[in-house]
Amino acid sequence: MLNKPYGYLSQFISNDKKEQKKRFLGSLFNFALGTMPIGRLDEKSEGLLLLTTNSRISTYITTSSVEKEYYVQLDGEISNLALEEMKKGVEIGFSGKKYLTKPCKASKLKDKPIFPKRAKKIRDARHGPTSWVSITLTEGKFKQVRKMTAAVGFPTLRLIRVRIGNIKLGNLKTGEVKIIEGINL
Repeated sequence: MLNKPYGYLSQFISNDKKEQKKRFLGSLFNFALGTMPIGRLDEKSEGLLLLTTNSRISTYITTSSVEKEYYVQLDGEISNLALEEMKKGVEIGFSGKKYLTKPCKASKLKDKPIFPKRAKKIRDARHGPTSWVSITLTEGKFKQVRKMTAAVGFPTLRLIRVRIGNIKLGNLKTGEVKIIEGINL
């Protein structure tokens, strides 16, 4: 497991000329040959990323109903109506088509979670209030959480995956890798 830092791509190399100056996971740790990320976090997202050399585990986690929980800082004070909309499913764009997300769990966090400061500063309170929510999905379309929060009128400012199944980010430091044996979800 890895606490993926902001600004890293969830891959080890790229042949795309535009991505040659990007930061890749391989610079964080000497991963075994054949290691692959299970799912992805976009470049601006942080948090728990599982890695494996076992493609069956990867397929199981990405195609089954394993829960993925995210703590999300939003632009504005989220309303109960917006939370209810996300819980039922919202329409987002995916691969040039409209897609209705599956029902999910969504709730406002009572207390602001404590995370290390991000490498790139997030706007401060002078620009208006923010709120933190927990969103738990069993699917993972391209930038789905960001698209869902925007669809209900509250753009994402910071997104951190904190749990996959019963594996939690816990106190793993940013960029730190922890070897876990036998994933039990």
